[in-house]
Formats: sequence, structure tokens, C-alpha cells
Amino acid sequence: MTGPLLVVDAPFVLYRSFYGLPETIRGADGEPVNALLGACNLLLRVAAETSPRAIVTCFGAEQAPYRVALYPGYHAQRPPMPAALAGQWQQAWPLFAAFGWEPRDAGELEADDLLGALARCEAAAGGETLILTGDRDLYQCVNDRTRVLYLRQGRAGFETVDGVEVKRRYGVPPVLVPDFIALRGDPSDGLPGAPGIGAKTAAALLERHGSLEALLGAVAREDAGERPRLASVLREHAAALRRYREIAALRPLVAGRPRDARTDLRGGAAAAAPLGLGNLAGRLEAAASLADLRSAQR
Repeated sequence: MTGPLLVVDAPFVLYRSFYGLPETIRGADGEPVNALLGACNLLLRVAAETSPRAIVTCFGAEQAPYRVALYPGYHAQRPPMPAALAGQWQQAWPLFAAFGWEPRDAGELEADDLLGALARCEAAAGGETLILTGDRDLYQCVNDRTRVLYLRQGRAGFETVDGVEVKRRYGVPPVLVPDFIALRGDPSDGLPGAPGIGAKTAAALLERHGSLEALLGAVAREDAGERPRLASVLREHAAALRRYREIAALRPLVAGRPRDARTDLRGGAAAAAPLGLGNLAGRLEAAASLADLRSAQR
């Protein structure tokens, strides 16, 4: 099969679907199935638009222990998973597997780390990767062989983000996204960044110095050419900024290249029906029958 590898930020997709669809959508046992329905509909739509050679759904820890050790405030403000989502979380893995959307777990690392590892593996094999997420931290993965399909907040559809778009949005190339996050901060992850430094200043500093490490080295030598007050802030917070960058950067891990796999509509239907997703199962069976008919007519 030709086509890109589609790697999916499964936690983001499930949370987005849970909050995007009403909990009144319930399954055979009377429990909510809104996150499962929304996630399946989204992945089916993206697969139809991108024709991937395979789909991998990536899971992982809510927060990697080493990141919390580096900064205890990392993810600290995030509320616990709603009980109505927790049950669906357990059902998502076998449901995705039934569709042929291979689930993988990053273990103590996060789904982001696994997404990046799969993209690197695919690029090394000469393939291309699409990363489906709503997390802008993944912009650091963008290169000639990897793009981000960024899920819009509160709206349907996605935006394709390449290197030019990352530079337009952040003012820095993808490789400097962790440096940018460290300086500017990231409220969604609880990272404060450098006091008084916003997005424009962070981008300008990185453009002048080339990296966070080069910037901190220059202010330590007092030859950075920056305003005294700004240089003082950077010197004072240098150790913390290095930790923030380590948190923002994806941790390398070994990930084998996924095999080609078409979406299994009938497999998905068989798994969806017992969950009470009858309408979805019916649509999948109808689509599978139509595909069989078209194949037979060729």
C-alpha cells in the first residue's frame, strides 16, 4: 500500500470527542459511549480524506514521571479523568484494534513521545507520517516527511501544518519549538516559562541566538546584547528554563515500523454493535458491502 502513516493522539481524540458530544449518547449497558462514537467517526473521516497505509492509535501516561520530577507543577492543574470517560477509555483499545487501527502504549512515557518515535521510524524507512492531534507541542516533529493534522478547537475538521506553517504561527522552525515553549511557557502543561517573556519576544530571542542554550550561554557571559533587565531574568531562571525545555522535548524511544493495514469496516462493525453503537455498526456494514460490490465490478 502507498500513502502516509497516520499516527493518532488517542488521548486527545477521546477527550475531544467526550466533550464534543453529549453524554446522553449511551450504549447497550446504559453508560455513555459519546467518546467512542466521536473518535470512530473522526478517524473514519480522516482516513477517507488521507488514504493512509496504516493507522496507529497511541496511548501513554498522563504525565511521564521524569517530567514531574523535573517540574512538580507539570500537568498539576489538570482535573482527573471524568468517570464517564474512564469506562470508555478501557473500551477504546479493543474497539480501535477491531478496525485495524493498531493501538500502542508508550508505557511510562506519554503518547506524544510515541507519536514522535513512530514519525522518526517512518521517515527512516522513506515513508511519510501524518500526526493527528490538537497538541501544538507536536509541531516539533514537523519536517519534510512529517506533518501535523491539527484538530481545530470547537470546530470540525483539521488543518495541515507543515514547516512553513509552524514558522508562521510561532516565528521559529519546528526544531526550536521546545526552546520556544521553554521561554514562552505552556499553560496547558503548567509550564510558566520565563517571567515577562511572551511569544514574540521568545521568537525574537531564538532568531537572534539560534537556540535556548546559545541564548543562555550568551547571557551568562554577559555578551548577549540584550537589555540588562531581560538578561538578568534569563540568568536567574536559566536552570529552570533548561528543565522546561527538557520537559517540552519529546523523549526518544524505540518504535518498530507498523505494517500496512486497511481499515476493517466489518471488524469495526462487529465490535461497535455490542457496545450499543448500532447506527455506527449499520453504516460500517453498508459501507463494507458497497466496497465489496465496487471491487466485484472491476
